[in-house]
This record gives sequence, structure tokens and C-alpha cells, in this order.
Amino acid sequence: MDLQLKGKTAVVTGATRGIGRAIAECFADEGANVAICARNADQVAETVKALQAKGVKAYGEVVDIADGEALQVFVTRAGEALEGIDILVSNASALVQGNGEDAWKAMMDIDILGAVRTFEAARGFLEHAAAQKGDACFLITSSISAAEASRPDAYGAMKAAQIHFAKGVAREYAPKKVRCNVVSPGTVFFEGGVWGNVKAGMPQFFEQMLKRNPTGRMATPEEIAAATVFLASPRSAFTTGINMVVDGAISSRANF
Repeated sequence: MDLQLKGKTAVVTGATRGIGRAIAECFADEGANVAICARNADQVAETVKALQAKGVKAYGEVVDIADGEALQVFVTRAGEALEGIDILVSNASALVQGNGEDAWKAMMDIDILGAVRTFEAARGFLEHAAAQKGDACFLITSSISAAEASRPDAYGAMKAAQIHFAKGVAREYAPKKVRCNVVSPGTVFFEGGVWGNVKAGMPQFFEQMLKRNPTGRMATPEEIAAATVFLASPRSAFTTGINMVVDGAISSRANF
């Protein structure tokens, strides 16, 4: 299926490893130009080079998502460098669990305000793209943890807040043809990631988590990226305001 992404421009935050990197590469494989940011300069440079090798334009900057002004400047410069923004993906996460004030602050600054600020910086570009081409999309990477609560936890609560924010954006900007959706992964495995580190340090617990999923495995970043890129594409032009759970049925809840 042609996702009709060739020549479009996507901005992806937190895109040098794991899910974010896979999303950026999937967009590039579909012919979209891509702008990325992350905190490590070497990883940003390597990612930009890899994206350019796929035959598309790529732009990257070192950005601390918690630095609101720097984040918004990056989005603006990315839009100017690539001559527009059709798709924005807020993927960066503090990945902090717990009930301490530091955890709540980190998740608020990066996961919530990061999404809010990137959208505000990109909104004019997205509205222009939608007016010219009939469709633009803002995507947020959340988590199935938004629906799971066994104790007070900043990670799950802030991931749930992202979903609520996205629904509001979707409804407000639908008349302008700017869509907003969420993708909520379950457990995702890659070397150097959360579950990669658990496998290396706590192999028995890792095996227990594998058995919790009816599929008997964890997702790959590429599987999450494929769902994200499809949802962002013009092929999904009538889909807005949804939370797409991509968890291999590890959660038992039914979505209505």
C-alpha cells in the first residue's frame, strides 16, 4: 500500500534510538523528509546521515526536551529547513516511574509539556500543510501503562494525560484538517532499551514478562513505528482522536 507520504515532512522528537529511531526510518523509507532531535550529538549526527542515505532530506539538532524554548526553536528551524511540517511525532519520554516529586516533574516537563510545546511550535506549519494538501497529523507516543494502575505512579498518570490532551487537540483542530492520534505500545524490546536492560540484569523477571503476553514475546520498535506511520499518513485521513493500543493483547481491557 502506498501511504502517500513521499515528499512530505515529518518531525520526530527523541528519534535516535528505539521506537523514535524506527519511526524516523519508517517515514524515510516511505519517501518522507525527516527532522529529528535528541540529547546526544553523536547519535543525532549518525541518525541524520542514515536517513539521508535513504534518499530523503534530513535535519537534526541536539535538544533537551525539558528546555521549552530550545524545543520550540528546533521545531521552527526544522520546519524552515525542510520547507514545512506535515506530520509531528512527540515521542520523547522521561521514562521515569515512581511517586516522588522528581518523577512527577520529569514526566510533566518532557512527556506533557514536551508534547504541548512541540504542537504549539508546529501548529502553524501543520495548519498550512492541511490547508494546502488536505491533511496534517500530530502523533503522540504514549503507553499501555496509561490504563494500568497498581500504585501511585507518575509514568502511567502522565501517559494517560497525553491521551486526554490528544483528544482535545483532535476535536479542536478537526475543522482545519489537522488530526491528532496516540499510539500506546505495550512492552517493546531492543538492545539498550528498558527491556533490553531488564533482560541483561534480571533475566528471570524478563522471562516472566514474556509469559504475560499471549503472543509470548515483546514488540519490536519497527512494529510500533509501522502503526505510527500508517496512522500519520493520508491513508488514515478520517482517523483522529484515537488511542491505538499496540501491545500484543497484554492488556485485558476492551476499548469502546
